[in-house]
Amino acid sequence: MSSDHSAETTGHESWRPARETKAQRQWKPGQAKKVRSIRATFTSTVLVMEAFVLAFFGMAVYGVNRGEPMAPWALGLSLGLAVVAILTCALVRKPLGMWIGWSIQVLLVASAFVEYTMAIVGVGFGLAWWYAVVKGGQLDRENASRAAAEAKWREEQGPASQ
Repeated sequence: MSSDHSAETTGHESWRPARETKAQRQWKPGQAKKVRSIRATFTSTVLVMEAFVLAFFGMAVYGVNRGEPMAPWALGLSLGLAVVAILTCALVRKPLGMWIGWSIQVLLVASAFVEYTMAIVGVGFGLAWWYAVVKGGQLDRENASRAAAEAKWREEQGPASQ
């Protein structure tokens, strides 16, 4: 391998591991880091935690009401809702994902009609969801503003400061 970094040698440097993802293969030194949404990270975290709570809630309701005809339905519904919560993590960057997330919060609070202690859990997760949406959005806006100011500064300074 020559020391020249031409197009045919890029991606095959000696320091690179044998197996890489597409993003790793396309990375070049000095390349800007992809910006991640803090709101998406926060809301996804809340949804994953809710999925665990929903799964355990369904198992608890099923165990307590084993002889009742509603027990399998409650288990199936809560497990289904847990799967929806996990899948919604992929949609939280879009308005549809936010609407599904808010719907899950309402259903979690409504689960208090089945087990009254879920009122506390539902309200707690509802507040966590609200905080994730509001504070995450605020942090994303601040990061975008900071990135724009930095780009403007770099443009004003010219190539000597980079």
